[in-house]
Amino acid sequence: MQIDLSGKTALVTGATGELGRVMALTLARCGADLALHYNSNAAKAQELLAAIGALGRRAVTVQADITDGNSVAELKRSVSEQLGTVDIVVANAVVQYEWTSVLNQSADDYRSQFESCVMQSVYLAKAFIPEMIAKRGGRFIGINTECAMQNFPNQSAYVAGKRGMDGVYRVLAKEVGEHQITVNQVAPGWTISERDRVNGTERSEDYERGVPLKRRGTDQEIANVVAFLASDLASFITGAYVPVSGGNVMPAI
Repeated sequence: MQIDLSGKTALVTGATGELGRVMALTLARCGADLALHYNSNAAKAQELLAAIGALGRRAVTVQADITDGNSVAELKRSVSEQLGTVDIVVANAVVQYEWTSVLNQSADDYRSQFESCVMQSVYLAKAFIPEMIAKRGGRFIGINTECAMQNFPNQSAYVAGKRGMDGVYRVLAKEVGEHQITVNQVAPGWTISERDRVNGTERSEDYERGVPLKRRGTDQEIANVVAFLASDLASFITGAYVPVSGGNVMPAI
């Protein structure tokens, strides 16, 4: 048994980010063609495009502001013209900001998280799910976070955005399930990425002490779950929030 995405086309938003790059490459290694969304890092997008091309997969880069509905609609038009129908959407992009307390966090930071977590997902659904409905199948995957269950100090804007996103995904799963479209969320813990490997910051004893597996996860481990949910192996899983955190958070039944 293996993950086979041959003949599928996937869109990854925030594909030039630390986790996005590994997700895109992993989907390509499983056989998918890729639409690589980026906001401002065109050079990294071109580098990723070349890496996926070297794997023998088709790929295109598309710039867009995922917090703007018109920009997402243009992204959809461009991807459709170049690659055809998208089978897999991975909503990974998020606006970065400086975390602080509720009393000190600016209102703009709350807006940015709502727009990049909730509205990005809404815009992507409106753009891509109608074609999935027409062909009776598709995968819609959002990248959430363990923080949505932790609710630690200074996380309020991020948690608010991701918990709002969670509501959209759960409702959407019920709305489009009859069309054999699955809607799921992957919730990484504090993940080791290429930046950590370069900077030598892979270890955090304080964090690891509280994780049942006693380590941080890796970007590849996150991408593996995304690929699984994108595949036919996960055809009867929908509405799920899947922590990939070594047991650091555990949703209750």
